Amino acid sequence: MEQNLYRNIKAFGKRLVPLIAGMLFLAFTSLQLAQAQQGTEWISYEPAEGPGNGKHIVLVSGDEEYRSEEALPLLAEILAKHHGFKTTVLFAIDPETGHVDPEHQTNIPGLEHLQSADLMVIFTRFRELPDEQMKYIHEYLQAGKPVVGMRTATHAFMYKRNPDSPYAHYDFRSTERGWEDGFGRQILGETWIDHHGVHAEEGTRGIIDGIKERENHAILRGVQDIWGETDVYGTRELHGDPEVLVWGLSTEGMTPESPINWKKSAMPVAWIKEYTSDQGNTGRVFTTTMGASIELVSEDLRRLIVNGCYWALHMDHQIPEESNVEIIGDYDPTMFGFGDHKKGLTPSDFK
Repeated sequence: MEQNLYRNIKAFGKRLVPLIAGMLFLAFTSLQLAQAQQGTEWISYEPAEGPGNGKHIVLVSGDEEYRSEEALPLLAEILAKHHGFKTTVLFAIDPETGHVDPEHQTNIPGLEHLQSADLMVIFTRFRELPDEQMKYIHEYLQAGKPVVGMRTATHAFMYKRNPDSPYAHYDFRSTERGWEDGFGRQILGETWIDHHGVHAEEGTRGIIDGIKERENHAILRGVQDIWGETDVYGTRELHGDPEVLVWGLSTEGMTPESPINWKKSAMPVAWIKEYTSDQGNTGRVFTTTMGASIELVSEDLRRLIVNGCYWALHMDHQIPEESNVEIIGDYDPTMFGFGDHKKGLTPSDFK
């Protein structure tokens, strides 16, 4: 009987060895594939020690004008190296060349990373992604996970090629009941309306909301001096019971010293709210209509966005009095404008 048992165990072991070897081979192959895609389709920053340990932030770039492909890697590195978050940055990629091309509106590889994300930072403009990519954004939002939206995220999607897509209601001009004006209005609080300031002639001076400042709102800790080259976006009354944290005044020029254009009224440029998904799940949202790569030279604007990430993740209590947002290495952002993105680069070139 013992001999039979021994033979059975030995036979089982012989069958188990190739099974384990096959599993190891698959794991190794998957790792190799992920490493091959890393740098060619997206980039990641491993976390240093910090309060963000255990949290994953996915930053989705893809706009033709404001250089989100430069802005988001900067933020991702700050969030990883100074705050301990694991970060992954996705890009608009031309599949024929493999180059980062923000004018290519129909391809952002790596959105499956949203399945493991604790926070999505989105800075896209007029994207029309294939359904097999867009489903990851949809599933993320249905789960009620938090969102940080920057600048053109108010008009993140536009469906003109495939209006019958199940995700066409994300369009910035959607008329579907319950999804009027799409992702921007329903999730972030507003869609694209107009340029309140004079585009490419006036900048934005950020004015902290005095009541929120007196209440020591966590996102405003250490934030005082906000100025940016992009003009103030126009809004209507924001949707979804928002709280405005920062108002924007137009400046008569595009330098920090430019005087305020007092003939123009103030508009919201940073606010918070919550959204409720079709499945009844609720998530926090921080939105700013600022954030072009050239504007992130502003230390307090970087701090505002980093603090917004903490707040969206329900980590308000861990926001310090002055978050570390020091730029790591060189940062030479490109001035915003159509057709002005750096050509012939892959994601690894932005790391």
